[in-house]
Formats: sequence, structure tokens, C-alpha cells
Amino acid sequence: MELAIQTFNLLKKFNNIKAVNNINLSIKKGQLFSLLGPNGAGKTTTINMLCCLLKPTSGTAIIMGYDILKEPFKIKELIGVSPQETFYQNTLTVGKI
Repeated sequence: MELAIQTFNLLKKFNNIKAVNNINLSIKKGQLFSLLGPNGAGKTTTINMLCCLLKPTSGTAIIMGYDILKEPFKIKELIGVSPQETFYQNTLTVGKI
């Protein structure tokens, strides 16, 4: 089983507030996976850590064999994120994008 994403006690605190509390995930290559939860559950914070946009308070993650703390630039070469609020110009066609 080859893993695309694996997290190890991923924790993010903002002052004394735990936004993400020791998440452990193992997501196989090719597996469809979603993060679901109410507002404030830590979904965006988790994604930002996995994309190397935000450093975890403790713990780490491996993305396609690369550690988010040791090789963030390799990870940024591999992935892209399209947030819900992605802006696009409504006059563009698929061919223009």
C-alpha cells in the first residue's frame, strides 16, 4: 500500500486555542478523500499545513514521500489547491483558461 498523504500527530495552536488537535491520517494513492466538518473544525488549517503554507505547532506529515517540514518546496511542486472562493473571470472559456 503506497500512501499519498500520511500525518503524524499534526497539531496547530493559535495562542492557547487548538485549531487542529493531533490528526493522524493515512490516505492511499488514488483514494478519494474529503475533510468534512462545521465551520471552525480545522479543515482549512489542516489543508494549509499539508500545502506547506502554515507550519504545524508539532507533528508532521508526509506528502508523496516528502516531509512537510523538511522538503516544503518539493511538495509545492507537486500539489495545488483550489479553495472554495476561487476567482475566475466569467467571460473566459475553457480554451482561454
